Amino acid sequence: MAKRKGTVDISRKPATLRRALAESTLAAPAEVITAIRDDDLSKADPLATARAAGMLAAKATPSLVPHCHPIAVTTVSFEFEFSETAVAIRCDVTANDRTGPEMEALVGAAVAALTLYDMIKGTTRDARIVETRLIEKEGGKSGRWHAEGGGDE
Repeated sequence: MAKRKGTVDISRKPATLRRALAESTLAAPAEVITAIRDDDLSKADPLATARAAGMLAAKATPSLVPHCHPIAVTTVSFEFEFSETAVAIRCDVTANDRTGPEMEALVGAAVAALTLYDMIKGTTRDARIVETRLIEKEGGKSGRWHAEGGGDE
């Protein structure tokens, strides 16, 4: 008989407050990054649009990633940090549940970056999403973890 595979059983885990912060970075020519920052694109407000798309995506993560459990997301927020040739999109997700919101934060950040890419693709062909990564997580059995620190505290 073949081994049964499916989602991880979380039924015996207690619901606790959990948080995850992820970042996706969009790189583009300086004038395009300035246009995003200054809301100077011919389309709708780029940051508001990216924020809305990322929020919807974070909440829809279990529908997009097959092994993700639906979780009780309590907040989703975004921060945009600009450099001359890039914008880092940070998605912060909290949940009160039996498993953490790492995937929701990653999906939210990635979709927000994809949304900005969509909004500028007619302006430049030199845009790229250079990285999507988990920055930190906290809560649950494993406690707090930071990417910069290399692991658990």
